[in-house]
Amino acid sequence: MHLSENEGIEGTIFLVTGGLGFVGSALCSELVRRGAREVRTLDLRSSSPWSADLNKIGVKSIQGDVTKNKDVAKALRGVDCVFHLASYGMSGKEMIQAGRVDEVNINGTCHVLDACFEFGVKRLVYVSTYNVVFGGQEIVNGNEALPYFPMDDHVDPYGRSKSVAEQLVLKSNGRTSKKNGTRLYTCVIRPAAIYGPGEERHLPRIVSLAKLGLLAFQVGGPTVKSDWVYVDNLVLALILASMGLLDNIPGREGTPVAAGQPYFICDGSPVNTFEFIRPLLRSLDYDVPKATLDISHALLLGRIFWVIYTILYPWLNRSWLPQPFVLPSEVHKVGVTHYFSPLKAKNELGYVPMVNPQEGMSATISYWRERKRRSLDGPTIHAWCFCVIGMFAVFVLAYLPVLGPVKPLSLRSMSPLQILFVASVAAHVGEAIYAWFLAKKVDPANAKGWFWQTFVLGFFSLRFLLKRARKE
Repeated sequence: MHLSENEGIEGTIFLVTGGLGFVGSALCSELVRRGAREVRTLDLRSSSPWSADLNKIGVKSIQGDVTKNKDVAKALRGVDCVFHLASYGMSGKEMIQAGRVDEVNINGTCHVLDACFEFGVKRLVYVSTYNVVFGGQEIVNGNEALPYFPMDDHVDPYGRSKSVAEQLVLKSNGRTSKKNGTRLYTCVIRPAAIYGPGEERHLPRIVSLAKLGLLAFQVGGPTVKSDWVYVDNLVLALILASMGLLDNIPGREGTPVAAGQPYFICDGSPVNTFEFIRPLLRSLDYDVPKATLDISHALLLGRIFWVIYTILYPWLNRSWLPQPFVLPSEVHKVGVTHYFSPLKAKNELGYVPMVNPQEGMSATISYWRERKRRSLDGPTIHAWCFCVIGMFAVFVLAYLPVLGPVKPLSLRSMSPLQILFVASVAAHVGEAIYAWFLAKKVDPANAKGWFWQTFVLGFFSLRFLLKRARKE
């Protein structure tokens, strides 16, 4: 398919569901750059890290829920092309909330389809997932001819719900609008794991675990490979897919090349996940896991966390409850070889990755180094446990055995343990005050955080601030 860069974009009104997210915001910006008449977003959030930039370039943000018909109808009225990115349950605690996953991914997609038919939308590009065909079995250089993974065998509701939604979208291809008799043409993009500066799902969780010293092992062997896709490459594929749904291309009038078709999208360079993230972790001075955990043991660990978090279901949306360490489908993603060929997308859409993995990771590393520079750094969870438990133990041993009224302290009446505890507290207070004044010079935005962290951890925290001061 050979079209101009802005074919089907100039003078067109677009809607991007989930448009305030990482991929959605990048897609909106690119549509504006290519001359779209109007770009709208439908998102549950009222703001995001990208919303201010989108507002500056004229993107119209509509706050709403894809599970509500009236919100979807309001956003789709007058639209020519829809990119349906909104979803729920891709990773972490969300995966366990099966009801909400089905409500957003299946019911929400039905509402989008209904609105497309009602208002005469001509093109719909749906963002799906590898998981519609992958469920833990090895796949080498797979293609779109692979059958759907059996519904009953999915280990999480996300993969199952996306499979149902994808099939609904593809079966709706070619249906006639209730409003003006126009046909709705649909296609599906199945992206690999997405990365890039500002990505919200995969890398932040990995970096957070590494920072705490909890990224203790790799899953599967070094020969395990999977796909990744840089955000700019995915945005390119989405735009090409929308062009592939045009029904007025010379030679293909009424028969869009992408109509009713799924496409795998990746960078085209399968790689071991832990080798892929190694440069990022090293650039941040975090340890790369060396030990390897067998798939069967990792799955057992994932199932244990699934049971624990199922018990904690009423509190899953609470901010104080951390993300589970790992879940079964996440074990499959990093521990079982599965990668696919983007050849169909290349042949039919003209998709060729514009950013190679080295360039993409370089940009991602620059983002994370700057993010680390602007944030409060600190030691691993092991240092926290050692310091907090150690101080508490000294306090218990020094004071709790004493019964009766508290006596005035003097050096003569204090035991060695009491002297040790008081000296430790005094040292921590002094270090915290020093950290406050030093942070005011080298990291004023986090001065309060440095004070309290150093008060608790002492030199375990202060050494990170001194390291930052030497770099300034």
